[in-house]
Amino acid sequence: MKNAAVCFCSFLLGGCFVLWLQSGSSPVSVAAAQPPDAKATSRLAVPRAAIQGDLFSSSADQSLAQDALSLIAPPRVYDANGLAPDEAVSAFVYEANNRSVTNIATRIGAARGLFGENRTADSGSGFILDRTGHILTNNHVIEGAQRILVTLHDGQEHEGELVGADPINDMAVVKIQAAPEDLIPVRFADSSNLKVGMKVFAIGNPFGLERSMTTGIISSLDRTLPVTLARSIKSVIQIDAAINPGNSGGPLLNSHGEVIGINTAIASKTGQNSGIGFAIPSNLVARIVPELIEHGRFIRPEFGIDEVARTENGLRIESLAVDGPAAKAGLRGPEIRRTRRGFVTFETRDISRADVIVGVNGKKTLKPDEFLSEVESHRPGDRISIEVLRDGKVISVQIVLK
Repeated sequence: MKNAAVCFCSFLLGGCFVLWLQSGSSPVSVAAAQPPDAKATSRLAVPRAAIQGDLFSSSADQSLAQDALSLIAPPRVYDANGLAPDEAVSAFVYEANNRSVTNIATRIGAARGLFGENRTADSGSGFILDRTGHILTNNHVIEGAQRILVTLHDGQEHEGELVGADPINDMAVVKIQAAPEDLIPVRFADSSNLKVGMKVFAIGNPFGLERSMTTGIISSLDRTLPVTLARSIKSVIQIDAAINPGNSGGPLLNSHGEVIGINTAIASKTGQNSGIGFAIPSNLVARIVPELIEHGRFIRPEFGIDEVARTENGLRIESLAVDGPAAKAGLRGPEIRRTRRGFVTFETRDISRADVIVGVNGKKTLKPDEFLSEVESHRPGDRISIEVLRDGKVISVQIVLK
């Protein structure tokens, strides 16, 4: 009974307090919704009397009240189109780039068969590099295609011609014949400046839904993405933006609307987005694409080592190209001994005499992929240093790439 009496008294006091507030000032309320503009804000409306001293006895109390109200409803500024800052960035990125993204479909066989069009597949995406009609995509998007169909943002469909491809780095360049005014090129950014946590945007054609955009962040950098059993792409960008079938070959963009990579793969057991996507960095694009356009392939430097065997200590040289850069520089393979017995010549190989590669330019390389990636980051004519284990000691051999 005693507790019930206390509760009842508290209820009466609370009711009296509310009536007193209503008689002395306007009640606390949420501001009426207004169409957002450049100066519009969303905040709680507070009775003037509450701030001027009716409820708070000191200036310190009033200051604390203002601080509390600012935490409850911080102002939100909109632009002239009614967009919040993060929305304005997303809209800008899309408006600046969606016309640069193309749908790429492949067709098996001739353009028309006895019963009409032959089978097509919405293979993936691409994006425009220049006003002469060059379009970049993944090699796996167009690999094996007998016909390539490129659809622009306005629905125009063009026959695509394969200009060049690099399967190892999963890039291909296709060219179409279109009016320059219909071709909107993208802008590239330096991918070496990327940071984990940066916001990213992916535009592509997932499931044939043209020019769809998803957003996310950079989850990690410098990932390695296998493309064959022996080769992989280095410095790959890991993102959590939704990537699905059809996004391959589309651009990955930063908040400035610049391309920082090509969306190329996902990690998924089902083939659908699982929050782990990968993009080839733009700096690798800058190195590969000009040669695809000029030569139709990426010209890799020759170093004259034909075969290596992986060991616990490094990469043992199994064979060298005759008069190749490695042989001329003094690198050693297995010592071959030939003995003749009657009409038969016997050949033995002494692998203990072969050099074991342990590094390139001071970088430790114990895998064939690591060695090839480091060497191929240079151009013909460049001088590189190969560190090898010979007779129990590590020595450095200078090689001029050919």
